[in-house]
Amino acid sequence: MANTPQSKKRARQNERRETINRMRRSRIRTYLRKVEEAIASGDQTVAATALREAQPEMMRGVTKGVLHKNTVARKMSRLTHRVKALA
Repeated sequence: MANTPQSKKRARQNERRETINRMRRSRIRTYLRKVEEAIASGDQTVAATALREAQPEMMRGVTKGVLHKNTVARKMSRLTHRVKALA
């Protein structure tokens, strides 16, 4: 358990950041699920719009430190290829 005031404060901050990051990650996953469902339905226009909505959310996850830059780049690249393949 935290003993010093500094470590107690750090523990409080970590809890707060953990909940915020969990919400961010969940929000990103929701956007990705919408893209996956649109791809599964086979409608390219819906899939392209869902992907366009998901991209800024994923990049925001990178700037906030929730996801790694290369992970997001890889996911976006693969999703883009799959959406283009629907045509």
